[in-house]
Amino acid sequence: MSHPLFQPFTAGDIELSNRVVMAPLTRNRADNDTGEVGDLHVEYYRQRAGAGLIVTEATQISPEGKGYLATPGIYTEEQAAAWKKVTDAVHAEGGKIVVQLWHVGRISHVSLQPHGQQPVAPSPLAAGVKTFTANGFEETSPPRALALEELPRVINDYRHAAHMAMKAGFDGVEVHGANGYLIDQFLKTGANRRDDAFGGTPENRARLLLDVMEAVTGAIGGGKVGLRLSPFSPANGIDDADPMETFGYAIPQLNRFDLAYLHMVEGATGGTRELAEGESIDELRRLFDGPYMANNGYDREMAMKAVESGKADLIAFGRPFIANPDLVERLKRDAPLNEGDRDTFYGGGAEGFTDYPALEVA
Repeated sequence: MSHPLFQPFTAGDIELSNRVVMAPLTRNRADNDTGEVGDLHVEYYRQRAGAGLIVTEATQISPEGKGYLATPGIYTEEQAAAWKKVTDAVHAEGGKIVVQLWHVGRISHVSLQPHGQQPVAPSPLAAGVKTFTANGFEETSPPRALALEELPRVINDYRHAAHMAMKAGFDGVEVHGANGYLIDQFLKTGANRRDDAFGGTPENRARLLLDVMEAVTGAIGGGKVGLRLSPFSPANGIDDADPMETFGYAIPQLNRFDLAYLHMVEGATGGTRELAEGESIDELRRLFDGPYMANNGYDREMAMKAVESGKADLIAFGRPFIANPDLVERLKRDAPLNEGDRDTFYGGGAEGFTDYPALEVA
């Protein structure tokens, strides 16, 4: 009998063949002008369809939501048609795939914004980090604060992107509420200094997140919607005065949406899993009633233990999926993993994208 990690699981409306998830991985290979994915993406995702679920690279919901060179969108008919080739290929291999809906907020540069406009954020506070532009890595541009009357437009952009995802044949969407991007900027005190209904108290700072979840689940149904959060991660220059209070309020509010899953970065994104005194992923995880997807530095043994013990229902693997298109099979067999080439992680063509070898099948 196979280990529970490799057995089927149902997340909301999405039936998965196993509990191994391909985490969202920005690869900067979309058409920079149109935001469309291409034939390389079709092959890249097809190769990885053995995952129980693929979460695509973060995909912007609007031109304003873009923060990195050559990242894809899901807000035009043409973008949806391009993604449809990807979803068809994944489904032909028996896989399931959701698109991660992304608005970067202040993690952008004027050269990436429509008409060279300033990036937007909850408050006019610069992130002090770098992003990837036509000139390589550049300091993010100082943002302007979104006006109260603009927020319905932003929320509607998420709703529209969810509709477009259904047109593109996705099995669902994952709202990106993590890693210092727009929703996380509103949630955390380090980026949100507003004094209106979207700032100050945890209830107010969580308002944009909950309004977005209301819009997206209203559009396509909660069973097709996941959410990614990173309560303790300092990614993209962001912190929170009391993450247990902030997320201790926000997470129980999600239960009314009957989400497919909650996806949490456990610790610092791509870094340490160590937490400060008084901080607890387990405590926050217990506040959510639905399926829980764990992420951050999991290896085979950790993943198997987490699923076996009931600490997590799904395990998301990021970088291992870059170099191992057949990661699930390798984990099943306890086979060695290919090493990824960091020089080809961001940008480029097929090299380091679709040319990693699968196991030799005897």
